[in-house]
Amino acid sequence: MRLLAADCSRCAGLCCVAPAFAKSSDFAVNKPAGQPCRNLKDDFRCGIHEQLPQRGFPGCVVFDCFGAGQRITQETFGGQDWRSAPGIAGDMFAALPIVRQLHELMWYLTEALKLDEARRLHPELSAALEETDRLAAGSADLLRTLDVDAHRSRVNPLLRKASELARARFGRRRPDHSGAQLIGRRMRGADLRGASFRGALLIGADLRDADLRGADFTGADLRGTDLRGAKLVGVLFLTPSQRRAAVMDTDHT
Repeated sequence: MRLLAADCSRCAGLCCVAPAFAKSSDFAVNKPAGQPCRNLKDDFRCGIHEQLPQRGFPGCVVFDCFGAGQRITQETFGGQDWRSAPGIAGDMFAALPIVRQLHELMWYLTEALKLDEARRLHPELSAALEETDRLAAGSADLLRTLDVDAHRSRVNPLLRKASELARARFGRRRPDHSGAQLIGRRMRGADLRGASFRGALLIGADLRDADLRGADFTGADLRGTDLRGAKLVGVLFLTPSQRRAAVMDTDHT
């Protein structure tokens, strides 16, 4: 099975070069797209990796390429890097957001395939996973012309169905906070079993001790969301980067 998590030892530091940074609470400096971060070392490792939040770069902590960085470096460009072969830099950097989105979809599809309640959808989910992987394996030229939004629009309804099947056991009156603006909202101790938080803004929200069993967090912004004491058994589509962005008990993995 393909690794859908970052392996920085096999990447050419693409996330530290390709995107632009805007000076904010997430990044201590402005950085234009295509320019290496000042903290990137010659071996493509971060020089302040263990101190990123303290040095003003919490945005780096919560970023996740879902394994796209090493795939582009090792597979798309055969182990080359933008420093030793500057002629490929533009293509490498352009490939990162495309392959990252595809790998993110692959992560969601892989999680959906673990849901027993969505068993009848497993053939379709498997086919979508295989197709997404095939697209991510395309050449640099093919990746540049790929319409990722169109592919995502075909896959998302399938993921929604899987989520609905998994959450159906919590009844029909499940809270629907899809796309909601819940910044700073106080929901401590709330019964939110089977709720949908797809695409919701939960920045700084208080969800301490809330019952979130079976809740769907696809694409939710959880920066600073307080999840201490929350029941998260069977939570759906909560990515590792979302967990890093939230405030969580140390025993939540």
